[in-house]
Amino acid sequence: MKDFSEELNKLPTRPGVYIMRDESDTILYVGKAVNLRNRVRSYFRKNIGRGPAIDNMVEKIDHFEYIVTDSELEALVLENNLIKEHSPKYNTLLKDDKTYPYIKVTTGEDYPRILFSRTMKRDHARYFGPYSSAQAVKDTIELLNRIYKLRTCNRKLPADIGLERPCLNFHIGQCTGPCQGYVNKDEYRKQVEGALEFLSGNYAPIIKDLEEKMEIASEEMKFEEAAKYRDLAASVKSVAQKQKITGNVGDDRDVIGICRDDEDVVIQIFFIRDGRLMGREHYHMTDTLRGSEAAVSGDFIKRFYSGTPFIPSEIMVRNGPEDLELIENWLTEKAGHKVKIVIPKIGTKEKLLEMSEENARIILHNDKEKIKREEARTLGAVEEIEKILKTDGLVRMEAFDISNTSGFENVASMVVFENGIPKRSDYRKFKIKSVDGPNDYACMKEALTRRFTHGLAESGQIPEGTHSGTGFSHLPDLLLMDGGRGQVNIALEVLDALGLEIPVCGMVKDDRHRTRGLYYKNEELPIDTKSEGFKLITRIQDEAHRFAIEYHKSLRSKSQTRSLLDDIPGIGPARKKALMKKYHTISDIAQATEEELSSLPEIPEDVAKRICSYFRELRDKNG
Repeated sequence: MKDFSEELNKLPTRPGVYIMRDESDTILYVGKAVNLRNRVRSYFRKNIGRGPAIDNMVEKIDHFEYIVTDSELEALVLENNLIKEHSPKYNTLLKDDKTYPYIKVTTGEDYPRILFSRTMKRDHARYFGPYSSAQAVKDTIELLNRIYKLRTCNRKLPADIGLERPCLNFHIGQCTGPCQGYVNKDEYRKQVEGALEFLSGNYAPIIKDLEEKMEIASEEMKFEEAAKYRDLAASVKSVAQKQKITGNVGDDRDVIGICRDDEDVVIQIFFIRDGRLMGREHYHMTDTLRGSEAAVSGDFIKRFYSGTPFIPSEIMVRNGPEDLELIENWLTEKAGHKVKIVIPKIGTKEKLLEMSEENARIILHNDKEKIKREEARTLGAVEEIEKILKTDGLVRMEAFDISNTSGFENVASMVVFENGIPKRSDYRKFKIKSVDGPNDYACMKEALTRRFTHGLAESGQIPEGTHSGTGFSHLPDLLLMDGGRGQVNIALEVLDALGLEIPVCGMVKDDRHRTRGLYYKNEELPIDTKSEGFKLITRIQDEAHRFAIEYHKSLRSKSQTRSLLDDIPGIGPARKKALMKKYHTISDIAQATEEELSSLPEIPEDVAKRICSYFRELRDKNG
């Protein structure tokens, strides 16, 4: 197990979420903590009886990260979001995918209702939450309906006005009777606006009123009534906890927090997708010019979004760039949709920005040297490669490799690195269709042709045909081939045929199959084998090789477990399992009659007939 003592000592004693990762950066576990330092340290104590599963996970931990929140509740909700997004191996995943509750106000209706909901949908309703206590949500909905006398029925109004008698709630004074037309739409909307104001954060008047009623009831020795007001006030306070981790469904925004000291800047970006905080990244900048924070944010936005394939509709910063309107127009044109740079001053957005800045502050103070080392491994390494190739603007690099066993099951892999970091969501694998036998050049030609044809189709540059929906639309700034002149020429031939101009670089190996240099523009360029650029090239090459071999192994494994039953139409995994459970061997199945086969519940008569016919034809063919 690695020694994490230095990192553990820097952990804050704040609430938050911690993320355990292995050496390939895969998330192993996501957890929440009231005190991050105490909780994370507990994993690395010896002989504390954690159990074999946790011990196994701890052995695989290569590094961890954390996100500081303002409360345990925010940590709990963020933990839930991250687990659902990444499905870590060591987290308990609920099969029913239970979620935290929301309060839903059906503002799209003429006479809105307040409902309990477990999901946020793209409808015309307003959602509040999520909340940690379902009972508190139900109590609050009941309280709001009582205070503002809102309807709880599911009648379609105004179409159903007057069709049925009013319900009991109207008769006991808990509803104003919109189903009978006793209240018009504008008056009813005023009642709804009061409830929305409460749900938006103005809790104080109701809490004060409930506490006063509790005291009066207690003084009058009406203890049961006092207890009821006490419990209602507690439910309201539970719902009243500010939540910044989840917003409105459909929201896509980036929250950019900046922290500076005398020399350095840390930028912390929170990524909110579909209204949920799904993750974050942090970046280090050397602030040599000591410009204003507005200048720093402008420089970072231009640098970061020039390379990222996705730009959200909203970017939040503390100090807007000096040329804000110009940058907004550039982002809008690049994204293909309206992009706004927002400077929040109050409310949930401002609190979320504050949380991003707080995380940037912690990282700057605790992990400055670590960040610099990581920057050298990634962006610094990319800059070294740019210098060697005498180019610039390298953000996305793609590498390809071929794997087979004496020409059996030819496959190709494509791996993607952006800013020196693997982007596994964009990895692709190809089962070669047109090549029989060991011909790496032909296999590479097919893989590259398919990759770039898909990409051109998705970007609308050629008719789609069958080439769509595969995630190839973002073309690389540099293509890396696992080999020298031969592989580079194959790539250039494919690109030329498709009318593409993309730099192609070969990773030339020595006699011991180790990279010794880069082949670029008909010239072999030396590279310092101790440099970060060389280490990045090696990581890319190894990753392409690993990904190809894994895919090839999986295909070999499938082919080895294939049986004659797979060639019979109508025989899937369930029916094959039923047959093997009954007869144990293929030979016994071949000898069975139609009546015997169709006696199995899983095998209908037509399939039994097909099985017998298949084995009969096989026997005739083999004599």
